[in-house]
Amino acid sequence: MARPQHSGTIAFAMGSGQEYAEEIDYMTNDMGSTELKRLEPKMSVAFTKEEDSEAAAAHLPDRPISTHPNFVTAVGLAQLDAALASAKEAVALAQANLDLKTDRSAMARAQRDLRYFTARRASAQLVDPDGAPGTVLFGRQVCFRREDGRSQSFRIVGEDEADPAKGSISYISPIAKALLGKKAGEIAKLGNAELEIVSVD
Repeated sequence: MARPQHSGTIAFAMGSGQEYAEEIDYMTNDMGSTELKRLEPKMSVAFTKEEDSEAAAAHLPDRPISTHPNFVTAVGLAQLDAALASAKEAVALAQANLDLKTDRSAMARAQRDLRYFTARRASAQLVDPDGAPGTVLFGRQVCFRREDGRSQSFRIVGEDEADPAKGSISYISPIAKALLGKKAGEIAKLGNAELEIVSVD
């Protein structure tokens, strides 16, 4: 006949009137006596989750690198140089700072950025906007008017430099592709829409 097994916390005497409590298994045998068996230590669930999170953060996937030619303007090249220097500084800081050493996610982010900007700087191709005046080229500012009357102005730059909110778009963007090679006064087709090129600087 199977003996019932139970678990619970039992107080043990340590002498001098002191006691300590421990969670154990206990079972009652056929004679009514209780047999004790210590439980294996239980690891905190929160602790294991934190370890899993740190381990995942320490193995961040690399930032995706575009397969398109890495064309850059002079400004874009300077920005890459600054980003690379900043990434090197972050890695050095993480290696020297004890707190950051124990923060594996901080080290992983710094090293990931360093790999990315090292690769981007190595592949950068400086492009000067040489060509016929008034023609939309890489590095030039173009102002165009949409069919609803709205006017917009963007500089066509490289992928890392592009920031539409600050007035620059990547040369691989649909708008840039529609505008490149066109001249002031011409119409560029963007899907079913038309963009009238007002000026090129």
